[in-house]
Amino acid sequence: MTRQLFSVQEGMDRTGLGRSNFSNKLASGEIKSIKVGKRRLIPDTAIDEYIERLEAQASLSTDVA
Repeated sequence: MTRQLFSVQEGMDRTGLGRSNFSNKLASGEIKSIKVGKRRLIPDTAIDEYIERLEAQASLSTDVA
């Protein structure tokens, strides 16, 4: 399996988040990213981890209810 790096726009597309929300998650470290030159890139694993955390939170909230 090859690892991929996504642009901010591609990360937004993959998560379904808007620019402001996605930028806030990058700034807070909720979604990890790297800088290559002037570009901000998001590893595919960072997107997968973010989605897994959302799924875990959703299952916890449905277990409580």
